[in-house]
Amino acid sequence: MELFKYTRTYNFMGRSKLAILISIAVILASYAMLAIKGLNYGIDFAGGTVVQVKYDTTAPIDAMREKLKSNPLFDGASITEFGAPEEVIISMKTSTSDVVVDIGDVTKEALSGTGNFEIRRVDIVGPKIGSELREKGIISMALAILGILIYVAFRFEWRFAVASIVALVHDVSIALGAIALFEVSVNLDVLAALLTILGYSLNDTIIVFDRIREGVIENKSTELDETINESITKTLSRTTLTSLTTLFVVFTLFMFGGEIIHAFAFTLLVGIVVGTYSSIFVASPILMWFGFDVRLYHQKLAEKAKREAEKERMRSQFEAGVM
Repeated sequence: MELFKYTRTYNFMGRSKLAILISIAVILASYAMLAIKGLNYGIDFAGGTVVQVKYDTTAPIDAMREKLKSNPLFDGASITEFGAPEEVIISMKTSTSDVVVDIGDVTKEALSGTGNFEIRRVDIVGPKIGSELREKGIISMALAILGILIYVAFRFEWRFAVASIVALVHDVSIALGAIALFEVSVNLDVLAALLTILGYSLNDTIIVFDRIREGVIENKSTELDETINESITKTLSRTTLTSLTTLFVVFTLFMFGGEIIHAFAFTLLVGIVVGTYSSIFVASPILMWFGFDVRLYHQKLAEKAKREAEKERMRSQFEAGVM
């Protein structure tokens, strides 16, 4: 199935400067949001207690707040609806000394008289564990980016690797800006979504780069921008179909997957859109601006072919007993 017939070559590189300016503006806005609002760390990274309560009817949130005020354990606790009017989440900060208390039983006793309900979930994470999880999350992101850098440099060339990393930083920065803007709770599921974005964006970029490399080898033209335009045009159908089908699935999860997967799906939605954009309008122009020389690349290929031919000739002579 083809959405775009290869009957003409689209001039993507002709709009690359405008696209880069837009990207820079969005990234600066994302960093501004991170500086002003910061990330809303959830229980996994900040530590605390979450109690999920389900009522038979609509949860009486005002009555719950009044009841919880009488217990100092719930000082500063927030009560929010969780996916349905009957379910609520009670979030509060807790210390390691509080972990010995059965929060579920205390909550059940504190909310007595507010209606028929059940305690469905109690999650407790100490502040030390939350800090360790946050540090390990940052380390996992850094190691993923380093591994990608080594892989792309080995498979292609260092310019391709740098362009890929710039595109990945672009995608993650904008995703983090959106998370800060909409005050999405940052937990392990959001970290998983960010790592998924790295993989998705890299896969898209690698396919475009692979086609560019083939174009450089096959085409006689030494103009890199022409080769990039032709290569992106040839992969445009595949890129669009892959992105749309993935976007449809993630959007379905976002709309109907429930509150527990909401943050994960939202982060992926932003990442898929930005990742598709960056593989075309960020990674490819940077490859050109870093001075990738088509003539020099052809010379390297010719020298490599010459060395391979020489090795094959010497191997044949050795097998024939002639040296």
